[in-house]
Amino acid sequence: MAASQEDVKLLGVLGSPFVCRVQIALKLKGIEYKFVEENLANKSDLLLKSNPVHKKVPVFIHNEKPIAESLVIVEYIDETWKNNPILPSDPYHRALARFWSKFIDDKVFGAAWKSVFTLDEKEREKNVEESLEALQFLENELKDNKFFGGEEFGLVDIAAIFIAFWIPIFQEIAGLQIFTSEKFPKLYKWSQEFMSHPVVKEVLPPRDPLFAFFKARYESLSASK
Repeated sequence: MAASQEDVKLLGVLGSPFVCRVQIALKLKGIEYKFVEENLANKSDLLLKSNPVHKKVPVFIHNEKPIAESLVIVEYIDETWKNNPILPSDPYHRALARFWSKFIDDKVFGAAWKSVFTLDEKEREKNVEESLEALQFLENELKDNKFFGGEEFGLVDIAAIFIAFWIPIFQEIAGLQIFTSEKFPKLYKWSQEFMSHPVVKEVLPPRDPLFAFFKARYESLSASK
């Protein structure tokens, strides 16, 4: 079945790293889809019906069958459309890709977020430490490869878009030095390479409105101290 005959929808919000992951996968595969923008303060019936468990975006709807959670969606897209593979064909390397993608969600995302959007100073320091430790693991894992997936980017790279694009915004707002070229030269070089890839460039949200959004959030948090 050609991609154009498929009914493909993506429920999301602009500026979400999780939604961006799915958009990168869709763009890489050349899949046409309808983007349905959600208002998370007033969630649509379609979102609530499609993801009753988490009530969150992204939700991918393929021929009226909904799938939630960004990494699950990316794997589904990879299994459904075979061109430009995202996961390795070797079972061991597939397992490793899943491990490191989950590691990014479990160990990097929360700690980096709380490093900025936490009032408690001690809590913030603890989260900065955890972020640095997690990024060091990824720096070591990257070795001397261009991408985590080798010469072409894959699942781990897509999962790590949060590190490449969102963390630099967060640390600039909060005046932190978490992800720098001095601390993590390989990872930093990877991030520049990944963000300048034509597929990724096309789906990255505009930086300025995103920066303004998170800066306002950070300042209102600081003001409530």
